[in-house]
Amino acid sequence: MTTKKEDYAIDGMVCATCSLTIEKAVGKLAGINDVSVNLTTEKMNVAYDSSKLDEQKIIAAVVNSGYGAKLLTGAADEEERRTLAKTKQISNLWNHFIYSAIFIIPLLYVAMGSMFGLWVPGFMNPDANPKIFVAIELLLVLPVIVLNRDYFRIGLKALFKGHPNMDSLVALGSGAAFIYSLFGTVMIFGGNFSYINQLYYEAAGTILTLITLGKYFEILSKGKTSSAIKKLLNLVPKTANVLIDGKEQEVSLEKLKLKDIVIVRPGQKIPVDGVIIEGKSNVDEALLTGESMPTKKGQGDTVIGGTLNQTGIFKLSVTKAPNDTVLSQIVRLVEDAQSQKAPIAKIADRVSAIFVPTVIVLALMAGLAWFLIGHESFSFSLTIMIAVLVIACPCALGLATPTAIMVGTGKGAENGVFFKSGVSLETLKNIETVILDKTGTITTGNPTVTDILSFGEYSKDKLISFAATVEDNSQHPLAKAILEYARKRGIKILPSTDFQLIEGMGIQATIQDIHVSLGNTKLMQESQIDISEVVFQADEFASQGKTPLLVAVDSQIAGIIAVADPIKKTSQKAIIRLKKAGLNVLMITGDNAKTAAAVAKQVGITEIKSEVMPADKSKYVKALQGEGKLVAMVGDGINDAPALAQADVGIAIGSGTDVAIDAADVVLMHSDLADVEVAYQLSQATIRNIKENLFWAFAYNMLGIPVAMGILFLFGGPLLNPMIAGVAMSFSSVSVLLNALRLKSFRSPKKA
Repeated sequence: MTTKKEDYAIDGMVCATCSLTIEKAVGKLAGINDVSVNLTTEKMNVAYDSSKLDEQKIIAAVVNSGYGAKLLTGAADEEERRTLAKTKQISNLWNHFIYSAIFIIPLLYVAMGSMFGLWVPGFMNPDANPKIFVAIELLLVLPVIVLNRDYFRIGLKALFKGHPNMDSLVALGSGAAFIYSLFGTVMIFGGNFSYINQLYYEAAGTILTLITLGKYFEILSKGKTSSAIKKLLNLVPKTANVLIDGKEQEVSLEKLKLKDIVIVRPGQKIPVDGVIIEGKSNVDEALLTGESMPTKKGQGDTVIGGTLNQTGIFKLSVTKAPNDTVLSQIVRLVEDAQSQKAPIAKIADRVSAIFVPTVIVLALMAGLAWFLIGHESFSFSLTIMIAVLVIACPCALGLATPTAIMVGTGKGAENGVFFKSGVSLETLKNIETVILDKTGTITTGNPTVTDILSFGEYSKDKLISFAATVEDNSQHPLAKAILEYARKRGIKILPSTDFQLIEGMGIQATIQDIHVSLGNTKLMQESQIDISEVVFQADEFASQGKTPLLVAVDSQIAGIIAVADPIKKTSQKAIIRLKKAGLNVLMITGDNAKTAAAVAKQVGITEIKSEVMPADKSKYVKALQGEGKLVAMVGDGINDAPALAQADVGIAIGSGTDVAIDAADVVLMHSDLADVEVAYQLSQATIRNIKENLFWAFAYNMLGIPVAMGILFLFGGPLLNPMIAGVAMSFSSVSVLLNALRLKSFRSPKKA
């Protein structure tokens, strides 16, 4: 089975019922593994078996359910297209409102002016000239009906397909008012002037006008929730200066190919990921890595698209296509998080699935009940029905979760914290235990050689030569420290054979017929090498927080190389704050017990698991989960990948490595342990905001529907006017959006 993941732009959605309808329609297709539709972003995320299904069938399923769908491709182009479409939609809504208001204001004056003692021209007086009066009302309401015909087109189509939505309620409410008024008009022209007081043209037109205004504010607010992706995409220039046949030409970014030579001048943003082949400069990478100081870059160094070239001019060779760059991965990460639903969203989904049909039934029952008890007239019952239909839109329910997730994940992105899904955002809030890897998480991950002890016939340089030669085949941070030490001192790397990596212990190789082993005490014991003479010194180094690497030559101990990995400046404070937040903080490392204890003591961790093999880290996480604990694992995303995957929430520290993004649920781009607290607090703030939204959305409908059904009127109170119901319905959605936007004021605890 070949699983394919795709995103589609969806047109025509108006409420939570729409997204559920599309999910059900697409979910029924053979080969669909997962489908999620986001009302706020108007996007559908689909995972499917490409051997059983293709995009045409998926789009057809969406179209058959009454909506439009288009496959999304390039992030930058698509975001621009969506922005233009959203701008056009906002403009259209505003124009429809203005033009509707031009007709509604005189219609309200004509229909209700005489009731409030306002002067009305004699020829429009309903008592003196009922036919002219009703004709003027009809002529004024018709343009409003035509301008807002989409409510009827979309709403009735959804109703007839068996999945009524918000527009169905609006269409039924305003349509019933218009049709009944049209019937009254016919009766008046037939001579039955008693219908002059049973016209609802102004109610039908005003409902449509006010709901259009509410939609305008709603879409305007939605636009404010999705600023995170726009900010990320704005980091990259639209064009690049490329060398073609020895001449510099400006080309659009999407035309760049691998190995193209791009020229970047001072003050320009780097357009794409690449390797510098000529020149040098200082590059500001703060927006992606959090590093405040510019980084020196020269020939052979990697640069990241979206970062700022400050001082020099250089040429780079493109290493990643524009859609595969680190920044593109980040954009996809944010988009995926915003398009996926959190478990809490299922509450609103379950309610929305039955809500609209229930409202239609309640409206009919309420209208029928008032009619049967003989209260007033049929027009009174119609007023009740219209008010119930109009006030009960489930929009606020549908927007409650996705808008908060959009703002929350966007706020995270601003702080270099990337949630991969709504699930991870919600789960992190409930975490009880945080396990921290040592190297690269608590420490910088850039160790340096601090001490060299040699024994017998081998000099320190010879020892380093052996060690560097063996480590030349390794990617471990400790290997890099030894190789860097050798490079700075001009110590040569020798030819070697029989290289062997012994996971969690060290490495071995043969150099000029000499067998060399380099690693921890466990490796020496496994190789039956006597280390009794050096154990004390190795322990001494370990107690100082250094990692002792034992070197053995032909099964005889030859020396110790001590390597220290400095603790990050922010680690101690970050760990203290996590503990203050009530979290149990543990440390896990493959390093020896004494080194681990020394590091743990400096940062305030009391529970340590040392000398743990990479494969056993995930077993340790699983053991804690077996005790009923919710666990977050924080690591560098490479050796810790199994543990990150096993944890309830895997948090990768690292500047956007592919493995970190793949293995973890949350990625901390700034490589700062303090961002774990940022993620934790942001998770709490977002879920709290979602709960507030859901409460108000539920409360609004629980209170609004009985009032619309006439419960207050039954006990001598007021009757809800359908026009007021229209205002209330529209602005309930806006209130949810505005509450979600409060998350934009979230302040990182790092800045507190």
